Amino acid sequence: MRSTQSAVSETEMSAKTEANAVAVERPLRILMIAPTSFFSDYGGHIRILEEAYTLQGMGHEVAIVTYYKGSNMPNLDIRRTAPLPWRPEYEVGSSRHKIAFDVYLAWQSLVEGLRFKPDVIHGHMHEGALIGGVLAKLLRRPLVFDFQGSMTAEMTDHNFLRKNGRLYRLAFRLEKLINKLPDAILTSSIKATRLLEGEFHLPPQKLVPLPDCANHRRFDPDKFSPEMKQNLRRKLGVPDGRTVIAYLGLLTDYQGVPHLIDAAARLKQAGENCHFLIMGYPNVARYQQMARQKNAADVITFTGKVMYQNAPAYLSLGDIAVAPKMSTSEGSGKLLNYMALGQPIVAYDSAVHREYLADLGVYAPSGNVTAFTEAIAMLLHQPERRRALGHQLRQRALQVYSWQKAGERIVALYRRLTK
Repeated sequence: MRSTQSAVSETEMSAKTEANAVAVERPLRILMIAPTSFFSDYGGHIRILEEAYTLQGMGHEVAIVTYYKGSNMPNLDIRRTAPLPWRPEYEVGSSRHKIAFDVYLAWQSLVEGLRFKPDVIHGHMHEGALIGGVLAKLLRRPLVFDFQGSMTAEMTDHNFLRKNGRLYRLAFRLEKLINKLPDAILTSSIKATRLLEGEFHLPPQKLVPLPDCANHRRFDPDKFSPEMKQNLRRKLGVPDGRTVIAYLGLLTDYQGVPHLIDAAARLKQAGENCHFLIMGYPNVARYQQMARQKNAADVITFTGKVMYQNAPAYLSLGDIAVAPKMSTSEGSGKLLNYMALGQPIVAYDSAVHREYLADLGVYAPSGNVTAFTEAIAMLLHQPERRRALGHQLRQRALQVYSWQKAGERIVALYRRLTK
């Protein structure tokens, strides 16, 4: 009798254990809050996109609440706010209208939170974390904050705030408050982790390093034949026989675009046989005028905006990739696409660039255009070194910066927070 009871008890316990395991491993529902015009073809949008696709590929449900503008990407559940009634065509940016966008986003996030019933709220950027923090308390759900850089540092880099001014101090206090709201913070770089620990005094156990990753299948150099690349070169007006120096990203001063134009002018003057392919937006007309003023228009092709689905093919034309960004507050995810395509990279020396490239980058002191130009010139005459660096960088992207591994880490965090 005891034996039978014991067997029944063990069976019941085993069944309960299996049921609990099934419950723990059920697909999760994740509500992402993205305070931007998602999707646009740059920066943090790529991280949101790849995270969402990766999580969906692992069997979880993802809904993204975002502003009313932006591209709808295939197979993503994107839920948009209503347009601003007084400025329906307004492009979001750093202005007073951004507050109105976020009020609309907060309301839409509440609506979608009640409708979607998420297990986890995942806030991107500081506004997403602030809105998510309020929603998380209302719904009694954990909040994960995807931290890509200091809000006040970025506003200072973009000349929207003057460091140590009154508005800066107010913004810094708000940033400190927001950083305390989440149950966990995903940091896009080691530098970001140290910043949150040192400047904002957050406990290490709350921080989960999760660098940007490379989609090595999308950015695969073997997908692009010499014939396809030759046809694309001719379509873009890139002269035959020149070594191509490629950049893809936002066209702004803080990204270092004026330095690229200056480097192109210097290399032309030195008689180097190269051509710059500068891809991205906005401010294309402004930088074309700058190139003309520096007598470099004939050695630079500006493509304008490149859709993300076309980015691998366009970038594959590069023989050398460049990263002239000087900001110390932001990530630099574009490096990973260069790496995945097996391209050697000339970059300004920064903690974020070194984190991704390690000793495989070709560095110049930050802001030193002369050294940056010399580094490009050196690689122009070292084809074997270019190939070796490119191969090693692609291997590093495959081994260290995989979205599948990143997805597993995110889900493990979600599981821990929802226990």
